[in-house]
Amino acid sequence: MRAMHDLLKQNAEIWDLFSRKEEYSPEKLDDHGRFLFAEKDLRNASEPEVSRYLVEQGMEVEFPENKTFAVCLTHDMDDIYPPLSHSLLSSTCCLKNLDFRGSVAQFLWKFRGHEHSPYLNFSEIMDLEAGFGAKSSFYFIASREDPKRFRYDIEDVESRVGEVSDRGWEAGLHGGYYSYDNPEALKSEKERLEKVLGKKVLGFRNHYLRFKTPETWELLADAGFGYDSTFGYSDSVGFRNGMCHPFRPYNLNKDREIDILEIPLTVMDVALFKASRSFEEAWRCTKDLIDTTAGFNGVITLLWHNFVFGCSFRKDWIKLYEKALQYCSDKGAWMTSGEEIYRWWENKF
Repeated sequence: MRAMHDLLKQNAEIWDLFSRKEEYSPEKLDDHGRFLFAEKDLRNASEPEVSRYLVEQGMEVEFPENKTFAVCLTHDMDDIYPPLSHSLLSSTCCLKNLDFRGSVAQFLWKFRGHEHSPYLNFSEIMDLEAGFGAKSSFYFIASREDPKRFRYDIEDVESRVGEVSDRGWEAGLHGGYYSYDNPEALKSEKERLEKVLGKKVLGFRNHYLRFKTPETWELLADAGFGYDSTFGYSDSVGFRNGMCHPFRPYNLNKDREIDILEIPLTVMDVALFKASRSFEEAWRCTKDLIDTTAGFNGVITLLWHNFVFGCSFRKDWIKLYEKALQYCSDKGAWMTSGEEIYRWWENKF
């Protein structure tokens, strides 16, 4: 990666974009303390200018079985038990479709016990992906603090987390809302999940995509994570620093590479459908990003929350995920977890 950094430094504009220099001293933050992107940033987000530069300078990327590009499939486990608002929306949606049994079922699980929650759908998600020869990463919350509501105790779903790992999918950490700049919290949450999982945790993504450049990377490296996949947009889609390839970040303040791999987030379901995008618009946007990434032999990271697959009012979101899996499969993509991409990238680069 040192050679890559040296190459990028030869072009000041590209280097500033790659290192996200403007995020070091942000003038504005949003309500969750995240960097607030200007309209020009979001307009240019669909073009991976840094990756383009590297490819033009001779960078070559290869993947297993001669695949030409990769898709990192991920799921943030924000909720395992539906909040009341989700249950009401799902029930209403069922009623509109004259699905009275489904409407009742959205509430019935509460009386049958937590084991019957519609958001305990890990097996169904894995079965769907396995049908395309794919695997994915599930990022679980292990914090006890949240600004909205109690989420869940990771110990209560130990067997389900174990199933994810036993089947060859990845169980990573979804850092708590207050953890992205708290070294003690990051380490304790990692240890808590590792105790449940029975093995080391490599992957990380922070709740609400809260992130501070470059401090969060440094803290994650110190905590022993192998890779992060938080670095993306919370209210848009695209390439945050012009990269459609995994990379090792660079700390401008310390003038050194940071010892962690970033697998940047490209498309999050919530951001994709924001601003009332229609299904057709959302798919066209996703397809363009897939095609762009494939053109540079890159890695596109998709984030679909598990609650989507348990909600009657998110059927379009499920349909789009399935359509993306089919499209990427037809294009011959390597569709896998962040952990497998991390291990491959570490061995090759």
